[in-house]
Amino acid sequence: MSKKVLMIVTNHDKITEEQSTGLWLSEFGEAYNEFNKQGYEVTVASPNGGGIPIDPNSVSDDEPQEILNTKPHLENTTPIVDVEADDYDAIFLPGGHGTMFDFPDNEKLQKLLRAFYEDDKVVSAVCHGPAGLVGATLSNGDPLVKGRRVSAFTDAEEAETGLDEHMPFLLESRLTELGATVQSGANWSEHVEVDGRLITGQNPQSTEAAAKEVVKQLNQ
Repeated sequence: MSKKVLMIVTNHDKITEEQSTGLWLSEFGEAYNEFNKQGYEVTVASPNGGGIPIDPNSVSDDEPQEILNTKPHLENTTPIVDVEADDYDAIFLPGGHGTMFDFPDNEKLQKLLRAFYEDDKVVSAVCHGPAGLVGATLSNGDPLVKGRRVSAFTDAEEAETGLDEHMPFLLESRLTELGATVQSGANWSEHVEVDGRLITGQNPQSTEAAAKEVVKQLNQ
């Protein structure tokens, strides 16, 4: 039977009135293509369902065609209230600044992450995707990330984007406050942390490596 992966993406499209945001396209596209290549069944869901805003900064003039080809999968996503952890083998959260706004307090997402994690299924996220992990707690009330090694978009990288002052919080700092050990490489370098079934990548450059790690675990 083919493995089933649940990808959850952001619906949030604005940082400020002037500044659009959304999903970082390559973080979705690279992971989607990696899973698709393996013959996995991929469901794309989002907090509200429907069409997904793509961060305009994430689509360059020379964006690879294989990334652009994944855009149709973002046109009509499943609302996350309609998905259950039991139906999937892994969950993957791509980033984009939008996730900082609609992932942390989403109760259904928190429930899904707890269910995947406590069922010893693969929980994975990249760049700002780990914003989904900050609100997730285990059945004993502990933060899901407490005592875990993770990677995520760093405070230094956020400062370089110039968007740090517009964020509801800084992701690396928040994960550290929750008791996670955040490991990072140099800014914009590929860096992935694997702590058991928890797989996290630092930035867009880490997406492919994180997705390959998910594949490795699912194919064991």
